[in-house]
Amino acid sequence: MSTNKTVKDIMIGIFEFPHIPHWFSIQQAIRILKVSFLHTKKYAEPMAILIFDEKYNFMGTLGYKEILKGIEPKIIEPDAGTQTDKANNSEIIPIWDSLFCESSKERAEKPVDDIMVPVQFFVDPNDTITKAAYLMLRHDLALLPVLEGNKKFVGLVRMVDIFDEISEAVIK
Repeated sequence: MSTNKTVKDIMIGIFEFPHIPHWFSIQQAIRILKVSFLHTKKYAEPMAILIFDEKYNFMGTLGYKEILKGIEPKIIEPDAGTQTDKANNSEIIPIWDSLFCESSKERAEKPVDDIMVPVQFFVDPNDTITKAAYLMLRHDLALLPVLEGNKKFVGLVRMVDIFDEISEAVIK
């Protein structure tokens, strides 16, 4: 990795990912994620939807993990009703399966801004790749927005691209 590589050298355009307004329902987001990635067999890394407000300001991201967490039935306590399957070393949650369909359909009507990962961190196009790597690792981010002048959303940095750049320097 060259010491003078910057974020603009590896960032991708915002149109690489589908976008939706923040008021769309989780159910609508599921359909868009399936049509954009799963049905087309185009597996972007990460599979995510960008969330925008009314003025097209970038608000956050939504991936399949957030969607699954968002439609998960909320059981009284995480340990309530769980048993352990010692043979497979896993938890068995008997009531979770029966509640999943009923409760999940209701939860899927909620807006995506309830479950999205909000934008809290960003980099400038002229920042170093190592700064982007630090922020992404420190805050467990798969995508990091690139803002020009701390205002204009111009692209995204993906963890896969950070890995590619840094790993090349390590194996050379």
